Amino acid sequence: MSSISEKTLIDLELATVLKSVSEFCISDLGKNETINIRPFGSLQKLQPELLQVNEYLSTYINDNKIPNHYFDDIQKEIHILNIENSYLEAASFLKILNNTNTIFELLQFFKKFKNYYPTLFNVSLTIEFQKPIVQNIEKIITSYGEINENASEVLKQIRREIHSVRSKIGSSFTKALSQYSSAGYLDEIRESVVDNQRVLAVIAMHRRKIKGSLVGSSKTGSIVYIAPEATLQFSRELQNLLYDEHQEVIKILKNLTNSLREFIPDLITYQSYLTKLDVIASKAKYAHKINGVLPKITSERKVFLKNAYHPILLVNNNQKKLKTIPQTLELNKQQQIIVISGPNAGGKSIALKTIGLLQVMLQSGLLIPVHEHSETCFFEKILTDIGDNQSIENQLSTYSYRLKNMRNFLRNCNDSTLFLIDEFGTGSDPELGGALAEIFLEEFYTKGAYGIITTHYANLKVLASELENVSNANMQFDEKTLEPLYKLFIGQAGSSFTFEVAQKNGIPFSLINKAKKRVDGEKVRLDKTISNLQKERNKLQKNSENLEKQKSKAIEQTDSLNEKQLKIQDKLESFQELYDSNQKMLAYGRKTNELLHKYFQTNNKKQLTSDFNNWVTVEKTKHLKRNPPVVKTKVQKKQAIIEKQQVEKKLKTVETEVLVEVIKVREIKKTEAKKEAKQKADYIFKINDKIRIIGSNSCGTIEKIEKNNAFINYGFFTTKTTLNKLELVESAKNK
Repeated sequence: MSSISEKTLIDLELATVLKSVSEFCISDLGKNETINIRPFGSLQKLQPELLQVNEYLSTYINDNKIPNHYFDDIQKEIHILNIENSYLEAASFLKILNNTNTIFELLQFFKKFKNYYPTLFNVSLTIEFQKPIVQNIEKIITSYGEINENASEVLKQIRREIHSVRSKIGSSFTKALSQYSSAGYLDEIRESVVDNQRVLAVIAMHRRKIKGSLVGSSKTGSIVYIAPEATLQFSRELQNLLYDEHQEVIKILKNLTNSLREFIPDLITYQSYLTKLDVIASKAKYAHKINGVLPKITSERKVFLKNAYHPILLVNNNQKKLKTIPQTLELNKQQQIIVISGPNAGGKSIALKTIGLLQVMLQSGLLIPVHEHSETCFFEKILTDIGDNQSIENQLSTYSYRLKNMRNFLRNCNDSTLFLIDEFGTGSDPELGGALAEIFLEEFYTKGAYGIITTHYANLKVLASELENVSNANMQFDEKTLEPLYKLFIGQAGSSFTFEVAQKNGIPFSLINKAKKRVDGEKVRLDKTISNLQKERNKLQKNSENLEKQKSKAIEQTDSLNEKQLKIQDKLESFQELYDSNQKMLAYGRKTNELLHKYFQTNNKKQLTSDFNNWVTVEKTKHLKRNPPVVKTKVQKKQAIIEKQQVEKKLKTVETEVLVEVIKVREIKKTEAKKEAKQKADYIFKINDKIRIIGSNSCGTIEKIEKNNAFINYGFFTTKTTLNKLELVESAKNK
């Protein structure tokens, strides 16, 4: 159980964050559990939670998406299972089946991708899939939430009888409808349905002529509704069968319910696991929305949050399309406490709340919007004193309340505490309250606690500069416009810019001068000195930023020039290769031209061949010098000759065998061709044979045969030819 108080969580607005996280849940159980999230009591319990959220978040950057894990709330079903002789309805069994199948899919998935999700896989190992739950339910309940007729032989027989009786009711009603309709006793609508029963729509004046039971009438009374006597007997029989069916269904459901009672612990585990996974998923989705990451959790007592955003402010600004300024802050043994000063509305409280909320979020198992190289440790206690905590109910003033809070701080502060105090020392006389605040600050420092405070008190700024491991800090302001820059600067106290801000807001200069005269001169000089120092530092910082930008541009230009130089070098090498190749081709061309010119003059082919061979020999020698062949050893040469001889021998053997087979196949084909030719020659053509004229591709049908002539129908025309010119395609089928 965490020792972080509810007051701290309220001060830091954790509930607002949890509400946003809960909106990503897919179940009411998950939403309720998310709203009630509280910081973990130990690092050992926290780390697996953070790793699970981080692994789930990784699904947004890889292709192995975790399967849909929607589930039903089966708390009511589990409660009923715990009641003796109770039974569940069919719809309840479908809920249990859905949850069990979802568990099976998830276990299979995490087993398959355990390298991607090791922590989630390890958690899934604690879940045991009970196949009998699925088998028992699927055997009895259909996917539509009905009882399968094969659930028992009795039910099967009853439903056969119900079907038979309904058929009899239908046929008897149709017979009565036809009889009374032809007699003219029925209204134009002929029939209607009353209480799920087909009835005859009889004209009121003929009601006594119809045998049956009167079950109603129309509003005007012109039509009466009568159930024919022939169907009444069958209807009573049907009601008895339906009652029997209902009793048998209850019996089956009771048996099925009893078969699941032994799995109650498993069903509770499934429900708990799926709810937990829903919470993990909602945390991951929220982290994706705010660009949350998992910083390094270090055993060393330090906090280094780089580019940290206040998540609530970030989401609101993103919706309004406004820029959010991140803060970078570090607490360690050399910088144990930070005292932030400066004018109001400069962002001091936001900076303090950002650090506090992110630390609480992280210790609650949520990823936070910081740079991925950020680091932090686990704090056993986080104490806050933020805002005007006046208690009307307890009749306490702001200062009285804050003193009680300080008493709580002093009791609980130790070297594993992070404290956050906004407007430290306010609520009383500035000099007296400031003096007491100094004592409190020294006490926190002595106890080794880490903390951040905001203040306007000059004595606290001075004390911060005197204590070894305490640093002053301020929120930067534009000294010209006096507009806040919302950037935290550590190393120097901030001026309140009291008189400058008053002048900017239209307070007459004469009144400001009167106020200055009433203030102790030393305080004015101190504030003025701080203000001048802050202005100088802002100028230096701007110059430093400009120099950094120029340095970055110079580095980019250098990289660009280096890249261009490499490209030019590659092109030069490519051009050199092309030039060398062209020169070689030109040399070959000139030599060839020289040989041909000499041949044209002498017309001596022998001399041309000799000169050409000599030239080729010279060029080959040059080529071999540049590209010497790989010399083989005698053993390698001998082995190559043996292998070549073996291959040739195998080829000859295969060639001989294939040749023998080819001769056999040719003989068989010759025999078959002769046989086929003889069959064709002996064939006697008849009407409706499908044929074609020898040498032609078109097929036709014999329409008529006269002596040695045949009349052939091609569909669009008919032609005549002799039988010896015909070739059979398909013999006519015997009818």
